[in-house]
Amino acid sequence: MVSKCPECGSKKLIRDYEKGEIICGKCGLIITESIHDMGPEWRAFDAEQKEKRARGGAPIKLTKPNKGLVTEIDQYNRDIRGTKISQKKQPQLYRMRKWHKRVSISTSLERNLVIALAELDRIASSLGLPENIKESAALLYRKAVKEELIRGRLIESVVAAVIYAICRMRGIPRTLDEISKASGIEKKEIGRAYRFLKAELDIDVPLTDPSQYVPKFAAQLRLSGEVQQTAIKLIKKSLKKGLISGRGPTGVAAAALYIAAAIHKEKRTQKEVADVAGVTEVTIRNRYRELKKELNLKIDL
Repeated sequence: MVSKCPECGSKKLIRDYEKGEIICGKCGLIITESIHDMGPEWRAFDAEQKEKRARGGAPIKLTKPNKGLVTEIDQYNRDIRGTKISQKKQPQLYRMRKWHKRVSISTSLERNLVIALAELDRIASSLGLPENIKESAALLYRKAVKEELIRGRLIESVVAAVIYAICRMRGIPRTLDEISKASGIEKKEIGRAYRFLKAELDIDVPLTDPSQYVPKFAAQLRLSGEVQQTAIKLIKKSLKKGLISGRGPTGVAAAALYIAAAIHKEKRTQKEVADVAGVTEVTIRNRYRELKKELNLKIDL
């Protein structure tokens, strides 16, 4: 919020809500234009009027192309009293509905958002992501559109990349394989779009902690809580020693579970663990040997 004039330093500011401007009362500089009046558009002269006129609308939703702030002509063909509209007037309503949609989605930006946000909702729902993650992903996509980073790129690949980035930022264990399967886009394409967005938008994405994948993989393998705890301890020791730098988090999590399951006599085959984690058996063997050697584990598998 502006507290003083940047030109003369005066704190005497005039807010002209009719013109939507903040003006310096000393030198006349227009400091801000197009300000919003956050108050109600109605007036109340007593407490009873204020209570009657106060109202609230639906919250702004970034997952909607128009942020949920547009009116729509519904499909029910009924008037405000619920009475069915006559057959003669229904064609007129149909034309109004059609042109209303055309006007609402008139620019290329609006058409882009309609396609992208519908795809975002589909992928996120397929992955079982909560509403707040969808909203964050929609906000990041809107930033990419504003910076004109979508041109020349497949909308679906950018949407998948945005979801992957938000999942990593919020610590939600969703692998690139899962997002690729849900979106129908190749991993390479998603990875390319993700790296581009990360560089252009300067996104601070933390390194993925392999222990985030442990509960998910353990549940699919039907392993006990003790196995999960042991696997997480192994991963934490590895992180402290810097053993897993540059290693894929899913492979490390899978190898730690493979070792922990053997320690607690709940052994699973390398193929079973590899199928659940979406990695190869060779990857699990390599990570297993590294962990066993560096952590001095006395175990034979």
